[in-house]
Amino acid sequence: MERKARIERNTQETRVKLELNLDGKGESSIRTGVGFFDHMLTLFAKHACLDLVVEAEGDLDVDAHHTVEDVGIVLGRAFAAALGDKMGIRRYGHWTLPMEESLATAAVDFGGRPMLVFQADFPHAKIGDFDAELVAEFWQAFANNAAANIHLRLHYGKNGHHIAESIFKAAARAIRQAVERDPRAPGIPSTKGVL
Repeated sequence: MERKARIERNTQETRVKLELNLDGKGESSIRTGVGFFDHMLTLFAKHACLDLVVEAEGDLDVDAHHTVEDVGIVLGRAFAAALGDKMGIRRYGHWTLPMEESLATAAVDFGGRPMLVFQADFPHAKIGDFDAELVAEFWQAFANNAAANIHLRLHYGKNGHHIAESIFKAAARAIRQAVERDPRAPGIPSTKGVL
């Protein structure tokens, strides 16, 4: 069974088209109009080993908030659609990842209950011209719409770019682990029998 999804979302603030293949090779084509965010999504696809196409147009004359948040919404919905009943997935994943002087841990549960715990302080409000607070906004939108419990923690770091990259890469690796098929447990990964 193919674990793919195509999702479109159009509002008065943004238009987002997204294609996702959970069993891809880490290939991506990302165009959101927000350079740093494109960089984060590109490395996310690579380290999660999934194929991702994102085309987004947003009200960047205001700022990048709506674009980043709405891509998070659509990506989360795509994960939910591609995972379906979650039969045979590992469900949980965790990863601790160094990026230069920064170290971040991600723990993920695709158990159907949305929650984000985000513990990371950025040294400056901006990463170039990107608002650092949008890192948390993206993951909140993703967690809500993927119905995932995600904990992201920065242990330490000084450079805002490295901090964001360590968070996205750690999350990608944890998500990759969580959505992998588990050959030893082909059923629903829950004693409830449903997720």
